Amino acid sequence: MANPLFQQARETVAIAEKAQAGQVDLCPIEAMNVAKNALSSAFANSTTAEKEQLHDLQDRLDQLQ
Repeated sequence: MANPLFQQARETVAIAEKAQAGQVDLCPIEAMNVAKNALSSAFANSTTAEKEQLHDLQDRLDQLQ
């Protein structure tokens, strides 16, 4: 079964990237905060393989700042 927190983290990072690029009508700072919280929650409840992917997602967020 898929980890819903992991999926949510992936989705919120994608939304944060779109917000930063002006492709969606959201505040980029708020979208970043939501993504950071989702990553934190997902990391605490993930497998080793998911953690590696979450680190990649974190790197993507870090590049937006």
